[in-house]
Amino acid sequence: MHTITVLGLGAGDLEQLPLGVYKKLVKAQRLYVRTAEHPVLQELVNEGISFESFDAIYEKHDAFEAVYKEIVETLITLSQSDSLFYAVPGHPLVAEQTVQWLVEAETEGRIQLEIVGGQSFLDPIFNALRIDPIEGFQLLDGTMFKRDDVQMSQHVLIAQVYDAYSASDVKLTLMEKYPEDYPVTIVTAAGSADELLRVVPLYELDRAAELNNLTTIYVPPTNKREARLKEWSTFREIIAMLRAPEGCPWDREQTHETLKKYLIEEVHEFLQAVNDQDDDGMIEELGDILLQVFLHAQIGEDDGYFSLEDVLESVSSKMIRRHPHVFGDVKVESSEDVLRNWQQLKSEEKGNQHILVLDGQERSESSLLTSYNFQKAAAKVGFDWPNAEGAWLKFEEEWKEFTHEINAGTKASQLDELGDVLFTIVNVARFYGLSPEEAMIHANRKFKTRFQFVEESVARGKGEFSEYTLDELEAFWQQAKQSKGDE
Repeated sequence: MHTITVLGLGAGDLEQLPLGVYKKLVKAQRLYVRTAEHPVLQELVNEGISFESFDAIYEKHDAFEAVYKEIVETLITLSQSDSLFYAVPGHPLVAEQTVQWLVEAETEGRIQLEIVGGQSFLDPIFNALRIDPIEGFQLLDGTMFKRDDVQMSQHVLIAQVYDAYSASDVKLTLMEKYPEDYPVTIVTAAGSADELLRVVPLYELDRAAELNNLTTIYVPPTNKREARLKEWSTFREIIAMLRAPEGCPWDREQTHETLKKYLIEEVHEFLQAVNDQDDDGMIEELGDILLQVFLHAQIGEDDGYFSLEDVLESVSSKMIRRHPHVFGDVKVESSEDVLRNWQQLKSEEKGNQHILVLDGQERSESSLLTSYNFQKAAAKVGFDWPNAEGAWLKFEEEWKEFTHEINAGTKASQLDELGDVLFTIVNVARFYGLSPEEAMIHANRKFKTRFQFVEESVARGKGEFSEYTLDELEAFWQQAKQSKGDE
């Protein structure tokens, strides 16, 4: 098996190239380079050293991954006939994807690999920017990094930003977290005679003329908490401070039990925002729900029972485990298959013990939701009317029994029959795909809005409800319906 020797060309010009690497380049018989666009190679050409570049492969593909894969496979094929040398910018093991894939090929036994280090671009960049990496820094690949990769409190270096196209992708990703005028530094050819640093607002990143294969983008850390409000860690920090000894007295007094009612309220307010198709409202109400989640997690951590990481691990593990058609090799044809698999996996997780149909369906905060869940669960095992007509007939039957008890029954029997009426109304709603819980939220909110209009009308008029007849109050109510719309 022949050897592929990988050489690092360093971050700058020939003066920075280690002597050992230079000697190997001079003696190399079969020398290939990822790209000829490097100052060291330009000087080596003047010294009569010949090489073959893979620049033409860049023109064949729209994505860097495909370029790098073809380069690697080409090198492996070439090494079958004889040993060769492969030179890359910087250090071979720093931000060089082709070398990583060559290492994988070596692990698989496909090639024999020798790596000869060169100076990475990091040292001259740290020097040019005058930053200390001990403060925390990230090195990201501009061709494939995502918003969630960025930690705003650290020095962020983004390599492989070759041109305006890749710079545009980087800019748009960064703008999901940073303001558009946030200052970023374009570092080109750090440590060489052509070193150039240019500070630009983020929105101008893809308009810079100095972008090439020696370009790195530097994003300075955001030390102010208010500038990091789009990071999960910042929100967690805020909640921890609220619950700290020197934090907010009210937040410190809260328990899982005292917070229950607030979570219910926030969920209802979010549902209303959904009904109103109010995007800004949904953002605000989802934030309020998230606040409740983080508060409960912080209380769990303060009490020493669980932390946010435990919550994340639990739900993430469940989602992966119960979606084998997404994270595994299980095939499904429909959402019905998904639900069937979900129930089967849920049963297996509980040791295949028999699970009662209505187990886990009760909701202490809402009797309407409990009855809806009970009926839906029973329907899944076939205990249901074949169509809505059966539910309507049952409602009429229960309504007659209720009116009879109102006329001749006791309070206990009246209460019992009223419950049956409400239960059958829930069943009717279910057949039409309507949520009785949402319906009551809507009805309560509608009543509140209209009654407040009546109250305001009374205050503007005679000042007291007792000064008006019921017909006069009803007139205000009708005005409220017209002014607010008959929702």
